[in-house]
Amino acid sequence: MIPLDQVLVQIVNGLVNGMILALVASGLTLIFGIMDIVNFAHGDLFMLGAYVGTTAFLTTGNFWIALLASVLTMALLGAVLQATALRPLLGRDPLTTILATFGLSLIIQNYALWQYGPVPRKINEPITGHFQLFYVEYPWYRLLIAVMSAAIIGGLYLFMKYGKHGIWIRATTQDRVMAAAMGIPVPWVHTVVFAIGAGMAAASGVLFGPTVGINHAMGFDFTLRAFVVVVVGGMGNLGGSILASIFISLLESLAAIWVSPAQAVIVSFVALILTLLIRPTGLFVPTPK
Repeated sequence: MIPLDQVLVQIVNGLVNGMILALVASGLTLIFGIMDIVNFAHGDLFMLGAYVGTTAFLTTGNFWIALLASVLTMALLGAVLQATALRPLLGRDPLTTILATFGLSLIIQNYALWQYGPVPRKINEPITGHFQLFYVEYPWYRLLIAVMSAAIIGGLYLFMKYGKHGIWIRATTQDRVMAAAMGIPVPWVHTVVFAIGAGMAAASGVLFGPTVGINHAMGFDFTLRAFVVVVVGGMGNLGGSILASIFISLLESLAAIWVSPAQAVIVSFVALILTLLIRPTGLFVPTPK
């Protein structure tokens, strides 16, 4: 029989991993909900944001300055990419934008390989130390990741609900044509949304950086997992993506009790297939009354 404390440790791991995945998936969901663009370059913005964070950290020696610098840099890059590469493609065949974002993904990957090399890099965590969690020494920094991710997502929620520009974004999500007729600058809203998505990807990359080796190929895994989350949570459903991130991460963490972590990832794809078969709109999309 599996000890209860082992299960509880894996649940904590699942919640922590779920929050960082939710931060990545929230940006992807926001972009899809506003622009109907399946952004295959989202994970690579996560990766490049982590690299920018390492550069800023080596320059300043301060983790929080590196985090802020990475978010601002990647938000600016996201705005430029949307205005130059994606805005002209809006309204075209979805396959066109998929190929365009896939091309951006390859460009970003090869730029990172050329600029930073194949050797993985790492950022030093801002806080060190561990605390006793049943039978393991659990790092405080992993809890900080979950808290920071929740704070950023909470800030996004408040901005979307109460901020003037957040209301513009929600109006554009519901009816793009009517929003334009009401005087909302829809092209500007698209640019801002893509910038926010890129900034959130960068924030998650810097926060996750101290726990892994940062390399030019790490974005693909997060792109894949984020798409699983977006489908399970419901395409364009921000709250559903957050719940799906935690749900998927908990499934993988609990499955890792019986199999290796690499094999445990399979359960997320099983969840994806079952969702598409049973409830294609997403598990966490409210049922219409």
